[in-house]
Amino acid sequence: MERGTLNRFVDQTDIEVTSGDGGPGCVSFLRERYRPRGGPDGGDGGRGGDAVFVVRSNLKTLSQLTMQRRYAAENGRPGEGKNRHGRDGASVEIAVPPGTLLKDSETGELLADLTNEGDRLVLLKGGRGGKGNTHFKSSTHQTPRLAQPGEPGETRVIRVELSLIADIGFVGIPNAGKSSLLAALTRARPRVANYPFTTTIPNLGVVEYDDKQLVLADIPGLIEGASQGAGLGTVFLRHVSRSAALAFVLDLEREDTAEQFALLQRELASAYPELATRTRIVVANKIDLDLDGESLASLRRALPAEWVCGVSAATREGIPELVRAFLQLVSPEAQGEQV
Repeated sequence: MERGTLNRFVDQTDIEVTSGDGGPGCVSFLRERYRPRGGPDGGDGGRGGDAVFVVRSNLKTLSQLTMQRRYAAENGRPGEGKNRHGRDGASVEIAVPPGTLLKDSETGELLADLTNEGDRLVLLKGGRGGKGNTHFKSSTHQTPRLAQPGEPGETRVIRVELSLIADIGFVGIPNAGKSSLLAALTRARPRVANYPFTTTIPNLGVVEYDDKQLVLADIPGLIEGASQGAGLGTVFLRHVSRSAALAFVLDLEREDTAEQFALLQRELASAYPELATRTRIVVANKIDLDLDGESLASLRRALPAEWVCGVSAATREGIPELVRAFLQLVSPEAQGEQV
């Protein structure tokens, strides 16, 4: 990644993280005018700095981590004479956005799931400082010339993944109008055009209704075989994997609306089985082009078990009803409301 492109969306990267070594203990003896052969007074070494991950809600991507691949805390300073303790090494803090997963890059083991602003995780602790020679004085050994080295820090290569946190996740085929719908519902300004894969990165938006807020996530469209890598694949599905509910956005202008839903279900079940049974709503977009209402009626007949909501992102018809439907999906207190 070139410098100056920090606005590029990055949702996975590997970084090397190192905690600091402990400082060595000191070998020293008290020397005063009237005590030329004083006892040991070597101080302990300082502790090495920790490697700490911190969640910052102003970050929306991992792009800042691609500018620096190695993060190292300071080593502890050596102990000094007169029993002076070495200075502790400064910790290194690595800022990440909410929804960050930390994994061991070799094994894939999940180490942490960081979700809330201000969360702090000490992933690697710094080494302890070594003891100075003061600790090794005994009745039989009055002038020890021995001090401990500091404990070494740790180094690990960490896979950092971003999994966006949203209330409602949009899924649909390319050109179904997901980005236009997101723009109509929120103040988000995703790229919108009439060709496939306009959305090539996830987009987030916030819709406000009364005193409530909903976070919506739009991901690139899915096509047949996406779970095997066709199109843009299913790599972005993890950005809706945390969503409380899914909105299946279907293109009502096409004649295969019910087949679109079946395709999305197949690809979800293949890539993320848990998403296939997630609470959902079917959003039939472009009802402004369904002049006699027959396409929407036909879709409802084809999907009798699904909650189908007709809208037009272009004219905003049905948008208020859709917002209330979203609230009913994610808010337990709204379960009894009628949309």
